[in-house]
Amino acid sequence: MMLEAGPMIAMGASPDGTSPLIQVIPFVLILGIFYFIILLPTKRKQQKVQAFLDALKVNDRVVTTGGIYGQITKLDDQRVELQIADKVRIKISRQAIGGYENQPPVVEADRA
Repeated sequence: MMLEAGPMIAMGASPDGTSPLIQVIPFVLILGIFYFIILLPTKRKQQKVQAFLDALKVNDRVVTTGGIYGQITKLDDQRVELQIADKVRIKISRQAIGGYENQPPVVEADRA
């Protein structure tokens, strides 16, 4: 003889008698842990890097993510002009600035 599960499912309970809400709780917990362990620290780091890049000004001594040391001579929204030696200036992306000279890097260099 076979039991019908139709009325129990229609009332919101699964065939084994547990509530659908109880079954969803582990997934919500996993998403919450994922957010607090991975997404939130990444977001904070991005905000820190963006604040650093926005605070750059002419005459700051910086190091690029590629390891080039220089002094900022010009700033643009997208580019920075660095003086790396007497009469030697290069233009680089603003995103390539890794930090201030003689301080820990703000931006981690890509290890490709």
